[in-house]
Amino acid sequence: MGDRREADSSKTASKWPTIKTKPNLQITCLKDTHLFTVQNFLTSAESKAFVKAAESIGFVHQGSLGPTKGEAYRDNDRISVNDPVLADTIWESGLDKFFFDIKIRGKAAVGLNPNIRFYRYKVGQRFGRHIDESNDLGDGKRTHYTLLIYLSGGFKPKATNDKSSPKDSSSEPLVGGETVFYGSRNTVVAEVPPTEGMALLHIHGDKCLLHEARNVTKGIKYVFRSDVVFA
Repeated sequence: MGDRREADSSKTASKWPTIKTKPNLQITCLKDTHLFTVQNFLTSAESKAFVKAAESIGFVHQGSLGPTKGEAYRDNDRISVNDPVLADTIWESGLDKFFFDIKIRGKAAVGLNPNIRFYRYKVGQRFGRHIDESNDLGDGKRTHYTLLIYLSGGFKPKATNDKSSPKDSSSEPLVGGETVFYGSRNTVVAEVPPTEGMALLHIHGDKCLLHEARNVTKGIKYVFRSDVVFA
């Protein structure tokens, strides 16, 4: 596996954007409550501020041993930071209400995993088919859902005063990088194109659907990642 960077939350907290509560969020169910999206969970300004903060910390490449060694193919860049305050902020900005009536083995959702990860996929990078494991966090707490928030993606016309270089891939529209979920016999259950500010949530552990992050062919894909904790 590639090196992993753990950022010091005490030094990064001031970098995070102020997240506003979104009162009118709507979910789109792709496979009942096991897989759904939330459009505009973050604003464009909030998404871009997270990208700027993550880039200022610095990403570290993460690979894998590959399928022949029992690991999914993985090629992306990663940051990990333990930040309970950020986890609570994201949870309370609107996610909590979607899990109000979802129970797993008699347990209710109580918040997000404070282990926050940021992923960056440049052109040619992808994450092969895999499942996400459920993690025991101790004290009766266990993760049961993956949270992905896309921080880039979707067509956005370039501002007339944008002076970024034509060769700067960060300013190019994102192409590729879809998150694809598979059912039995490799049938595609859902194909989710990354869209700036959109949240994607799916159950993980023993009910996790096989899924992959497809190859990015243009631009840069940025993702905020955490997990929904039940207790």
